[in-house]
Amino acid sequence: MQFPDLNQLSLAQQVAQMVVVRASSHLFDHQIQYPEFGERDRATLKHWIGDLGVGGVIFWGGNAGELSLRIQQLQAWATYPLLIAADIEEGVGQRFTGGTWFAPPMALNAIAQTDLPKAIEYARQMGAITAQEALAVGINWILAPVVDVNNNPANPVINIRAFGETPEIVSQLATAYIHGAADYPVLTCAKHFPGHGDTSVDSHWELPIITHDRARLDSIELPPFRSAIAAGVDSVMSAHLLIPALDPEFPATLSPRILTEELRHNLGFEGLISTDALVMGAITDRYGADDAPVMAVAAGSDIILMPVNPEIAIQAVCHAVESGLISAERIKESVGRIWRSKQKLFKQWDGVTLTQSPVNSQPATLMTLAAPTSMAVAKSVLQDSLTIQGNLPLQPSPGKNIVVLEEILDSTFLSRSTPAVTIPTKLGYQLQLINRHSPTIRIEPDELIILQLFIRTSPFSGGLGIVSVAKQLFQQLLADRQLQGLVIYGSPYLMADFAPHLPPEIPCVFCYGQMAAAQSIALEQLFGGHN
Repeated sequence: MQFPDLNQLSLAQQVAQMVVVRASSHLFDHQIQYPEFGERDRATLKHWIGDLGVGGVIFWGGNAGELSLRIQQLQAWATYPLLIAADIEEGVGQRFTGGTWFAPPMALNAIAQTDLPKAIEYARQMGAITAQEALAVGINWILAPVVDVNNNPANPVINIRAFGETPEIVSQLATAYIHGAADYPVLTCAKHFPGHGDTSVDSHWELPIITHDRARLDSIELPPFRSAIAAGVDSVMSAHLLIPALDPEFPATLSPRILTEELRHNLGFEGLISTDALVMGAITDRYGADDAPVMAVAAGSDIILMPVNPEIAIQAVCHAVESGLISAERIKESVGRIWRSKQKLFKQWDGVTLTQSPVNSQPATLMTLAAPTSMAVAKSVLQDSLTIQGNLPLQPSPGKNIVVLEEILDSTFLSRSTPAVTIPTKLGYQLQLINRHSPTIRIEPDELIILQLFIRTSPFSGGLGIVSVAKQLFQQLLADRQLQGLVIYGSPYLMADFAPHLPPEIPCVFCYGQMAAAQSIALEQLFGGHN
């Protein structure tokens, strides 16, 4: 298809193409779950897409079938096809029930320590399967891979989302992921430029500061981005970070020195530059709903992701152009990149019918979700990245199954029917759920305890808060000699912290994943044939 000449679009229409808004994946207004992060009712969303002409939508959560219908609805409202984005770093199933859910990327780092070629192949398959399933539901912009080098175990926002702790491993695995996705008409995204791996502050809430000098950035943070660009990554997402060595005044998202001089000129990146979500505290607490989008565009961003108010953002950028702060040519450059990206994705658009670009000959349908071969790859990654110690298998005996998790009410991986609950229950253990808000825990003196910890320190999760609860409980059970077995799902850093204190006979299993498949694999190791 041919998009119209940019001169046929008004300035406001051009700027609107740079805006990507948040939307609920559910079909009905009463199902909206995250209004504080930009999800709005049907009428407002239709106004943004149909009247303002925003260029894209980002989704988070729900089920794959309903999401597919939702995306069809939104594309039908659009004058030009929409970029449909999602943070599916661990596969479609991470955010949308029904798809394949992979272990966090750092699981591949564990495999790479003993078998790098196998880890690289897993990363390639992960990219290919994620791309295929994304197309099946209508997602065309995969906000992955994360190419941050997580060399700070206390990192509350990247952590196990990274492919590893060294630039060499991260570069190789991220490159393989990009190559795997490249066989499908989707966009990939390297994030978070110029590197969010060595922070101890979550940019969803505050502005982290990285004090490393230029030499350190060149040797650790920047190489994976260079590799991703060389591999043909379609977009790069900025980080909400202050890095004085590159720009002592502005965070990367709002810095011309970092986005234009460093990323565009020094690294030679020609694809889309996107902000991270502008509703995040690192930006919103310091810059207004109108200033942040203008500063981001002036810095070099092509995509204004999740502005606080899309309508105000469009007006503010238009005013900046009219007042001479931003050139009209600068806007056309960004929209030109967006046009080229959309041409990669779509071959036909008449306002009603939308057909994906024929990069891959197999039509994408919902039937491709969670195919047996895809699920087998996901299971193999979980299995091959397990860590076990102690006397296994454990001989079950009546006791208590204490499950510690970050959020009980919003858990996407735990229910009364998932293995972490059902398997111990069948073996005679009584369930007790605990989070950081739980009152003092009462344990009878003669009870034996299976302790299952679901802790991965992900954004918004409060994971670092639950760690202290888990540590206190762990120490209490060891002191009272009541700990029968330990299973940790999520953070290898927690495993590394706990493992040295475990008596050698107590069985312990660590699994990177938290989903039902991970629970089955871990408990099979713990109990062997008894489950």
